[in-house]
Order: sequence, then structure tokens, then C-alpha cells
Amino acid sequence: MLMPLHPTPARAGLAIGLLLALLFISPCLAAPLEWIEVAADGKSFIQKPSGAKFSPWGFNYDHDEKGRLIEDYWLAEWPKVEADFREMKQLGANVVRVHLQVGKFMISSARADDGVLRQLRRLVRLAEDTGLYLDVTGLGCYHRADVPKWYDAVSEAERWEIQSRFWHAVARECRESPAIFCYDLMNEPVAPAGSGRGKDWLGPAFAGKHFVQYISLDAQGRERETIAREWIRKLTQTIRAVDKRHLVTVGLVDWSLKRPRTLYSGFAPEQIAPELDFLCIHLYPESGKVAEAMDKLKGFAVGKPVVIEETFPLKCSVEDFNLFLDQSRATAAGVIGFYWGAPPEELRKTNSIANSLMLRWLEIFQQRAPGKPPLKP
Repeated sequence: MLMPLHPTPARAGLAIGLLLALLFISPCLAAPLEWIEVAADGKSFIQKPSGAKFSPWGFNYDHDEKGRLIEDYWLAEWPKVEADFREMKQLGANVVRVHLQVGKFMISSARADDGVLRQLRRLVRLAEDTGLYLDVTGLGCYHRADVPKWYDAVSEAERWEIQSRFWHAVARECRESPAIFCYDLMNEPVAPAGSGRGKDWLGPAFAGKHFVQYISLDAQGRERETIAREWIRKLTQTIRAVDKRHLVTVGLVDWSLKRPRTLYSGFAPEQIAPELDFLCIHLYPESGKVAEAMDKLKGFAVGKPVVIEETFPLKCSVEDFNLFLDQSRATAAGVIGFYWGAPPEELRKTNSIANSLMLRWLEIFQQRAPGKPPLKP
């Protein structure tokens, strides 16, 4: 029935309520996410069922402005997580990379924490509601104090089993959601050369966090590439046992290319690519060395899509960083930078070096975000 030309007060109130709902509620409801797959060209991604191209453009949400990891505050301060996701969406992101820690998810070598898994489901629903895809990176040991003693005391085989249980639990919780862009097996793994690691599974700390991990302490006569492939295959098979659809990758340091007189992680792209759906490189260009960064990026192009999973204008000018982003388009299928919970308007309130660097990055990010207007000066 049509509403009368002169509505009653009750109907007028209903109409105003509906209008307010359209104005204030609808913008918060994102369109349903589609599933992400590797495109037929083997170099890019598409959305299914529409077939639209998908280019990852987003943030590492690895810690907040206080340096806390997400599990440190996502229970007591959930509204903050919600606000941060909305801010990342407003800045133009379509992907958020989250980092999950072994010590927070596994309460023993054999069992995952049901309460933390429930919170992960909550995070996945938040991603769905805000229209953001998740790059779920696992097995974090960023804070040594949070790493369980039992986890460091086991053998290589036992450690790999624990890692498999971690991924079985995580993939089981995430398998039904199209909001998962990918599972990233570990941040910056390294296969050992020889047997000189002792009992320390972690690489040196940087800014108080351990980003590099060793997947073995002793090569035991094996080639480093063999160790890397076996480790990836074991964890990928574990994931595929419960989730056959979502993409699997691993976040690699840029010194994963086997070249003379350089550091080498053992995760040679051409050796491990058959075990993964796509490759990720962590690449921070330096001033005057954009060509060198491009050379490294091209070294990861071995027949699978390549995503720059970490980058930031930490070591170069804005001009060089924009040049890096421009030139990377020929090789990279997507780019993921950083967001630590402080939006541009907050960063402008102080003149600290850290805030200035982040503000510079966010300005570049939003200026390049698809369909987003530039930030106001």
C-alpha cells in the first residue's frame, strides 16, 4: 500500500527512521565478498564467480601504535580492532595481513585454545562485514617472552607437528569464509646452513621483535631447498586436508634469491613455487637503488603470482618509493604496506620521525588506492 500524501505522525517517524538507517547504517554494510583465485594467466588474481580482477592493496596490521600484537588487545579492546578495520577500509585497503602467534593459539603441543579460535572467527566476521580480505599469517614468535618453553624444547619433527596442528585448527575455523585471501605459513622462515644454530629457533631481534624464524636447527646433510620444500609441503597438506579452496603462500625475505656473496634463506623461489599458490616478497627499496629492488622482485617471478607483502618508504624518498611502486606493477600482482592504528589526522598532531614516516606512507597509499580521492593536505 502506498503511503498517504500527508502521513500520520507515526508514519512520519517511521519514514525518518528508515532514512536515518539508510544514511548511517547502510554505508557500514559491505557488499558480500567473492572468493579469490589465481587467474588463468598465472600472474594475477580474480574474484569468483564474477571473474573480476583482484589486486591486493592493503596493510600489515601486525601491531598497534603501542607496539602490542593483536592477541594482546583483541579480547579487552575489541572496539579498537573494529575501528582500525573501518579506518583501513576508508583509506582504500582491500586486504589486511594479520599475524597469529603460536604461544597465543596453542595451549599445549597437542591442543589449540578454543577461546582464541572463537576470537579468530570474530575477526573473520569483522572482515566480512567491512569488506576486507585477510592475509592470515601464522606461527608467529615475535616476542620471545611469549614463546612457550615446550615449543622451543622439541625436535624438528615435533615442532613441525605442532605447526601442523596450529594450521589445522586455524584453517578449520576459516574454511567457510570468502574473506580469507590466503594463508601465509610463516613470516620470513629460514632453512639452516649446517648445524650451527644451537637451540635458538629465532633470528636476531629488530625493534624488539623477532621477525625471522628457522624451520630447522640442523641441516643433517640435506640441501637447504629440500628442507624448505618438505616443510612447506607438510603444512600445505595439513591445510588442504580441511580447506581445499583458500590460497597458500609464505612470506619471504628478499634475500631468498640464491646469488653469490649475499645472504640466502634457503627458500629459493623457483624451488618452492610448485608447493604454493603464489609467492610473497618483503621488499624495502633504498634511495637510488630502485633498479636493484626491481631486480629482486623479478627474481620472484617464476610462474606464479607475486605479491609485495611488506614494503614501506623506510629507506628512500617519496619520489623513489613512488617510482618503485610504478615499476613494480609490471611484476607484482599486489602490494601490502603497514597500518598501526593511528589515522592520518592523529599522525599530523606530532612531529615525531616515526609518525612522519607513517603519515608519508598513508598519503602515498590513499593517493594510489583505487577509487579513493587524495588525502587533504
